Amino acid sequence: MKEPGVVILDVRTPDETAQGKIDGAIEIDFYSDNFESEIEKLDPEKTYLVYCRSGNRSAKTCNMMASKGFKHCYNLLGGYKAWTQQQ
Repeated sequence: MKEPGVVILDVRTPDETAQGKIDGAIEIDFYSDNFESEIEKLDPEKTYLVYCRSGNRSAKTCNMMASKGFKHCYNLLGGYKAWTQQQ
C-alpha cells in the first residue's frame, strides 16, 4: 500500500511492529518519551495515514498533529488489526 505523496505512520510499540507492519510505514512509538518531538520533525504539508493496533492511539495522534498545523492526517479506522483482516 503505497500512494504517491502519502506517508504511512505506524505509532505502535516496537514489540507490536515486530509482529508485522504495512510496507513502507515509518515507525514512531506513541509511548516513547520523544514521541511529540519526533512528530514535530515531520513535514506538516504532507499527507499522513496513521495507524496503531486498533485505532485509538492513531486517532489521538491525528488530533495532536492537527493541533500542530498538519492539514492532511487520516486515521486508519480499526488499525492494523482491521487492515490485516482486509488483506
